[in-house]
Amino acid sequence: MRALLLSLPIALVCGGVARAEVPRVSADIAAVHALVARVMEGVGTPDLLIPPGSSPHGYAMRPSEADALQAADMVFWVSEELTPWLPRVISNVAADAEVVELLEAEGTVLLPTREGVAFEVEGAHDHDHDHGDDDHGHEEHADADHAHDDHGHEEHAHDDHGHEEHAEHADDDHGHDDHGHGDHAHEHGDTDAHAWLDPVNAANWLGVIAAELSEADPANAETYAANAAAGQAEMEELSARVSEILADGGRPGYIVLHDAYQYFETRFDVPATAAVALGDAAQPGARRVAALRELVAERELACAFIEPQLNASLLETVFEGSGVTIATIDPLGSAHEPGAGLYPALILDMATAIAECAG
Repeated sequence: MRALLLSLPIALVCGGVARAEVPRVSADIAAVHALVARVMEGVGTPDLLIPPGSSPHGYAMRPSEADALQAADMVFWVSEELTPWLPRVISNVAADAEVVELLEAEGTVLLPTREGVAFEVEGAHDHDHDHGDDDHGHEEHADADHAHDDHGHEEHAHDDHGHEEHAEHADDDHGHDDHGHGDHAHEHGDTDAHAWLDPVNAANWLGVIAAELSEADPANAETYAANAAAGQAEMEELSARVSEILADGGRPGYIVLHDAYQYFETRFDVPATAAVALGDAAQPGARRVAALRELVAERELACAFIEPQLNASLLETVFEGSGVTIATIDPLGSAHEPGAGLYPALILDMATAIAECAG
């Protein structure tokens, strides 16, 4: 009997899941990692390259993260606009990996980068999408469904384990420290890269991830497809739940520290009035601060949002004495454990924060 078991294919011994050829997968940020983990449930577990409490715009990889990237057969990431340092690191330590840039995936809803002190919120729904199919546009969900420093995250500091030369490659390539203020501090391109904050994009990406994994691992294609379909149904439920949370349309407006939330705002019709800084590493000048103070007074804004990865003192300085409530909103899900459940948790957290502070 033992000899018979040893002679059986691995897929049979493992209860029908073919594990021998499961690809090693890495994902850049926790939200993308959560989507990949959802598709891979029952088959494998992806590696996370950037911890949720760290800025994707400027990050120095730890040795363990560089090791995971070097071992990867596939890498799912948002775009160079979000992580400008990552392409060179991939080319150095994971040149043979298949790399999937989700912002370029067909069907992705794209929005342009916003400029100026106050956003032109009345035109928010007029933007259409470079890669969007009609099935993924905003209109069908409009009514019914409708990063960051490492301060305070010492647990993510560089350690000495693993192969340090891989981390050195990462450091040499992009020259960032963990505070995101290196030579390549985030510069916005024409397209807003924070596209994961629209659950319609997340649902689309689940299908893209399943298709890519199925091509690399056809033995488990049925599982990937079933997981993606279940995840897409969950995204519809998530959108409906968020719409319920945000059902009161009488909110007076709010300001964010950095302009990362446009996709969420547009999907659920909860537009921010302005951002203190256009990028997470950008410091507003005196003229912008003065304009923001005037905007708060003119529009009687009640709420401003800080991110847990960023220093709240900037917002406190800008709005000192204005009566504006400062609350927390997190586009990276740093309060949650990485895994399939992180994505819906971070979207629900954002909805709750806006409803409670700006509602």
